Amino acid sequence: MLEDFVAAGGAGKPTIGQVKVCWAADEHAARRTALAYWPTAALRGDLSQELPLPRHFEQATRLAGEDDVAERVLCSPDPARHVAKIREFVDAGFTHVYVHQVGPDQEGFLRFYEREVLPRFRPSRPSAGDGHEASAPSE
Repeated sequence: MLEDFVAAGGAGKPTIGQVKVCWAADEHAARRTALAYWPTAALRGDLSQELPLPRHFEQATRLAGEDDVAERVLCSPDPARHVAKIREFVDAGFTHVYVHQVGPDQEGFLRFYEREVLPRFRPSRPSAGDGHEASAPSE
């Protein structure tokens, strides 16, 4: 997808990838929360976007379970899993990664990322005289 964007005139422009996550104190709670708040993540193909009425989305998601949602939403309190998921986008060449937290505990998620995830993506120091900084995972 990124190569297609560049070929279509996107060279040099920012590229943004989205990671859907559900952070909670334990994986079971994260999976429950993701299913409760974002069951449409389990829908595939046109079912995820082309249903005519909201009630059709509600009907389709009644078939979804925690496993179905967890295939599309990273449900974990493990910082290494979050870093690995973000790194997939960094390694693919995206310039920015947007992390979408599913569920109501936004404050807990932000503290977790501040403490456990973001420090692993510290900007590197510029080389002498080049004036550029690059974000790269550190470990």
